[in-house]
Amino acid sequence: MAVSVFDLFSIGIGPSSSHTVGPMRAALIFADGLRAAGLLDRVARVRAELFGSLGATGHGHGSDKAVLLGLEGERPEDIDTDAVPTRVAAIRATAGLRLLGTHPIAFTEDTDLVMHRRKALPLHPNGMTFTAFDAAGERLAERTYYSVGGGFVLDQEAADGPVISADTTPVPYPFRTGADLLAHCAAHGLTIAEVMLANELVWRTEAEVRAGLLDIWQVMRDCVAAGCARDGTLPGGLKVPRRAKALHEKLLAEDGAGDPLYVMDWVSLYALAVNEENASGGRVVTAPTNGAAGIIPAVLHYYTRFIPTATLDGVVDFLLTAAAIGVVLKETGSISGAEVGCQGEVGSACAMAAAGLTAVLGGTVAQVENAAEIGLEHHLGLTCDPVGGLVQIPCIERNAVGSTKAINASRMALRGDGTHIVHLDKVIKTMRQTGADMHTKYKETARGGLALNVIEC
Repeated sequence: MAVSVFDLFSIGIGPSSSHTVGPMRAALIFADGLRAAGLLDRVARVRAELFGSLGATGHGHGSDKAVLLGLEGERPEDIDTDAVPTRVAAIRATAGLRLLGTHPIAFTEDTDLVMHRRKALPLHPNGMTFTAFDAAGERLAERTYYSVGGGFVLDQEAADGPVISADTTPVPYPFRTGADLLAHCAAHGLTIAEVMLANELVWRTEAEVRAGLLDIWQVMRDCVAAGCARDGTLPGGLKVPRRAKALHEKLLAEDGAGDPLYVMDWVSLYALAVNEENASGGRVVTAPTNGAAGIIPAVLHYYTRFIPTATLDGVVDFLLTAAAIGVVLKETGSISGAEVGCQGEVGSACAMAAAGLTAVLGGTVAQVENAAEIGLEHHLGLTCDPVGGLVQIPCIERNAVGSTKAINASRMALRGDGTHIVHLDKVIKTMRQTGADMHTKYKETARGGLALNVIEC
């Protein structure tokens, strides 16, 4: 296994894991590399070039701001999100920034941050190249990075290897596919959560894993609370109104009597709240991406609020189970909208949430795998077509729909006995093939689908 649960669920900043979190991390890695090579004090200028999907929708996804802040040494997991507008405005007003917060350099955004809207690098749609120059204009260093989804970043040297840089630490139950995962469960009498936990114990104690996952859950809860408390409009030219606060107040005023789907309105609310926070550049948990960050929190809220037997142990098992499915999706499929469309983002998150919910509701290993398969199968072919390049339309509502589909997938699986014809690995393979066949304009470029037919005002 190459990925930890804390790789799949990481605390970050909106609106996009691949377009905001990834570029911020890449810029920081480049700046750290300059310092490690003893070049930092010689740098007078840095040029950043964003290609493919990053170049096409980078402004709407905050990639430009992320690069500036990453060069200054900021990390997505602990940056003060409220201070971002002021920080960026200062960099732009002074035409300069401080590499790693200490070394001042000139930085003119018009010439030093280039968005190549129709030019891509060969290995992945989300490519970036950073170049450092000295005062005489001589090149000191140049590196290319790829943001491959979920905030994961590879450099050029690693790009020819696995999609995720391998961790060489031996784990007791290595797996890449759903079949591998189920085989471990059958051979050792373990649940999927227990397999994932056993592997996590290579890096952390059980107490640390539990505490870390409950911290993740708290950030998810805080994100929902923030989304329910704020009104107004989301940033960007679309002027999309926030809806979560008004919906929250409306649901609180109702008792749901006589409405059998009242609970599902709460699920939609939770997802809307998270994704409105994400769209505004707030603090979110990448789960497994920012564009699909509302689904797992929404389904977890459903579990903790509406399932009488819910416990904190259940929350931990939910996240471990969902992460195991996420590992399989990341290793053998994709969670990148720029690579396979939104089937890889919302579809993956739906599969993960359906699996986690099924596990904590007492489902067998076979039922858990079935729930994940159902959740992903019925997102096959879903395009990524953000209007105006913003993670707002259709992304916010798409999370609400994906959340209710995850609950439906779980219920379908629990009503069966776990036997089914199409297994998760086949659906993941199909997702990958479908993404390869999908025209580039439907993969996070804002040049097709709704992005073409809904005009930004």
